[in-house]
Order: sequence, then C-alpha cells, then structure tokens
Amino acid sequence: MEVIQSFTIDHTQLQPGIYVSREDKGFTTFDLRITEPNHEPAVAPAAMHSMEHLMATWFRNSEVKDDVVYVGPMGCLTGMYIVMTGNYSVEDMRRLTIECLRWILTQKVVPATEPQACGNYLLHDLPMCHWESKRYLDRLEHDFHCEYTKLQITLDDGKVFADA
Repeated sequence: MEVIQSFTIDHTQLQPGIYVSREDKGFTTFDLRITEPNHEPAVAPAAMHSMEHLMATWFRNSEVKDDVVYVGPMGCLTGMYIVMTGNYSVEDMRRLTIECLRWILTQKVVPATEPQACGNYLLHDLPMCHWESKRYLDRLEHDFHCEYTKLQITLDDGKVFADA
C-alpha cells in the first residue's frame, strides 16, 4: 500500500504558514497550518469549530466563492484544509486568508450555531477563535512559510516512498 502524500511531510520541521498539499484532478488542496505541529498545542476543538464556521462562511461569500470546494479542519487540529478549483497560488491563498482572518476578528457571533444548522452546536469558542486567528494573521504577515520539508519513508516491503 502506498503512503499517503501528506504523511511524507516532516511534521517536526513544519512551521505555521500556507502550503500546497496536493494538486490533482483540477483541484488544489491548501494546507493552512495554524500551529507548529508537535511543538505547540493544537487548536482547541471548540475554537477550531468556530474557525471552520467563520472561514467557510467568508470563503463561500468571497470573490472566489465559485471555486471553493471544501473548507475544514485537519484531524490533528493544527490547521485547516481548503480545496479549490481554478488556478490559485500560495500567494493568492495567503492574501485571501489574511482578508478572511481580518474579517473573523471583527465578528461578534459564529454563524450557524443553532441545533438545526450544526451537528455539535454547543462546541464553539469565539474568544479563543479570535486569539488563534490573530496569532495566525501575525504569522502570515510577518513570518511566512510555504515550502514543505519532506520525509523519505521506507514501507514494510522495503519500497521507498519519497515525494519531492
């Protein structure tokens, strides 16, 4: 079985930033890495859930709304994935994400937090979402990273999987 491409990223060296996780079948998956994996705490689930609602709302109402396929958190809670159609660079996503984060910081409520609209409507934390958004915004504006550090993986059958 082949190793999943995202498992070839050296998460001990990964810095907060924006990365192209994969490009295939007309889609680009962007890795919006909010925290430094394995060195900083992950984003708290309630804050990440609020950030997901806010980011999805902003992106699906933005100038690129017709190209947004998916906005959602990583299982490790260190970032978000945004899947897009069309041709977007890391710099395009950086500009859009900065605009989105600035908008999030002005919001007084999280959209769609009623039981009819959300599967876990009590799991939200807007103040902590604001804190994480501000920290990520500062990082995108002042200490931007966008190049993955790759790992080489040897599979059980001895095959080597490396993604350059």
